[in-house]
Amino acid sequence: MAQNPINWTDKQLMEPATLAATIQSGKNIPTIISVGPAAMIPGSVDIGSTKEAAHMQKLKDTLAKLPKNNKIVVYCGCCPFEHCPNVRPAIAALKEMKCTNYYLLNLPKNIKTDWIDKGYPVAQ
Repeated sequence: MAQNPINWTDKQLMEPATLAATIQSGKNIPTIISVGPAAMIPGSVDIGSTKEAAHMQKLKDTLAKLPKNNKIVVYCGCCPFEHCPNVRPAIAALKEMKCTNYYLLNLPKNIKTDWIDKGYPVAQ
């Protein structure tokens, strides 16, 4: 079942190639947060599925320790955006915590298709 509406703007979508290049450069790497079932991207904080209350609290606790203007990239990648139960609650939490510099990694299909299959770095 589709979930609407989306609660992010096109400007808040970060392209996978952009994040992959930043990770590979080793410079100015944002805080990367996995809000889905698996932290596949190197250096990402594994929160767990934010559809679950305990994981949502873990996300809020993590965000509370960061400066409000810290660059943050969240991702899930478990399924297409329109079906994802994790990205909307995560974006809502970023807004609620008054974070001002956050992005949603643009994985419209899933992490396999939009990240792994393109040869971007994967956590070992």
